[in-house]
Amino acid sequence: MDKFIGRRNELEALGRLYEKEGFQMMVLYGRRRVGKSTLIKEFIKGKRAIYYTASKTGIRNNLEKLGKQVLAEMAPELGALVFQDMDALFSFIGKRCMEERLVFVIDELPYLAEADDGVLSVIQNHIDGEWASGQMFLILCGSSISFMENEVLSEKSPVFGRRTAQIKLEPFSYMEAAEFVPAYSETDKAVCYGITGGIAKYLSLMDDSLSLDENIVNQFFTKSGYMYEETNNLLMQEFRNISTYNDIIEAVASGANKINEIADKTHIEPTTVSHALANLVVTGIVVKEYAITDEANKKKVQYKFKDNMFRFWYRFVPDAVGAIELGKGDVYYQNIVKNRISEYMGEVFEDMARYYTLKLGLCGELNCFVTSVGKWWGTNPRKHETTDIDIVGLDKQSKKAVLGECKYKNEPIDKKVYDALLEKNGLISGTYTVVQYLLFSKKGFSDWVMEQADQGLVKLISLQDMYRVSNR
Repeated sequence: MDKFIGRRNELEALGRLYEKEGFQMMVLYGRRRVGKSTLIKEFIKGKRAIYYTASKTGIRNNLEKLGKQVLAEMAPELGALVFQDMDALFSFIGKRCMEERLVFVIDELPYLAEADDGVLSVIQNHIDGEWASGQMFLILCGSSISFMENEVLSEKSPVFGRRTAQIKLEPFSYMEAAEFVPAYSETDKAVCYGITGGIAKYLSLMDDSLSLDENIVNQFFTKSGYMYEETNNLLMQEFRNISTYNDIIEAVASGANKINEIADKTHIEPTTVSHALANLVVTGIVVKEYAITDEANKKKVQYKFKDNMFRFWYRFVPDAVGAIELGKGDVYYQNIVKNRISEYMGEVFEDMARYYTLKLGLCGELNCFVTSVGKWWGTNPRKHETTDIDIVGLDKQSKKAVLGECKYKNEPIDKKVYDALLEKNGLISGTYTVVQYLLFSKKGFSDWVMEQADQGLVKLISLQDMYRVSNR
């Protein structure tokens, strides 16, 4: 898909910085395939710009490539000029943009720093020197989140304090992801989001002139499919000992969500598991989740997938490898995977509903001004059993809350689910007063629920409703 989709807020942020006088510096980062390069290329259209993507080679090779690009863009008449080092090259660029605005992009900055660990200090010297009095708009971009946060944005970085703004580019929300497949039904749009994780590259592979089943088979269950080896490729780019990470991710996929559970399942030392999980959190593959209103309780901590593509891949692809290698991945999908998609989507649907709840709360469409949304789990003292609440939205100023339940099933929500949700009042912290209940359903609601629901107290939300709010 060639059409640029979404990222309106990010483009506006870049545009505002571009319009400011003098030197400006944006740090833009995010996980691989999220769409950073596409965003920058869209932004620089029609602007005087140098866009350089660093390569995983030596500094001389990068210097030669960047030098040739700079000369081609800024001084083609000096095509034979050779720069001796990055310092000389950066000086040349700075002198050429003293009066006129120039966007200078260094993409995959971590590769350049890997080739020359002094390059950030060189950049700092030029920012503090001639660049400061010129019209350069510098964009430093990278896919290694740990590097960008620890080596570029942190206090120990040579360029600390020089940036004017930063953007951590996140995956698309389910609402934004729907723009990639406009011809699909809401159900298919939701699944499309659920298997791609809202990652721009993966969404661009989805062809809505084909059925959803065809797209899934073509990308995940075919040897030549882009997604078939994608998780392994990403892990190899991020980590050295990928077998350890692979084992830990498989354990999370199987339902283990605490450090000791993962350690027992993988036979890996808890300290090693803890360190690996911290790295997986930084890269956005998993998230460390707390029971909302009980954040201080260290026993109520669990790890789950943040990246839905990893969640889908590890749930279904490993067991299908034999069939895929024999060219029978489509048969495996039709017989094993397709009927389990609805079950898989349960957790994804909860994430979608939490996003929707926060959006409604901030738009003033709930009974309180919700600014924080999560889930809760613990013991129900009335029934002496463990339970959870899919959605808890908090208005921390007025100490009010909304509670919600999600059902991604091919049947309407009935009286039993309705009553069970209302019975959960009193389980979260007594600091908050519950003022509204939300029921989210893939297949609507029974006649009883439709008739009995107090619309002021209980809000009924269908999957279709969740997509209608997309333009608010």
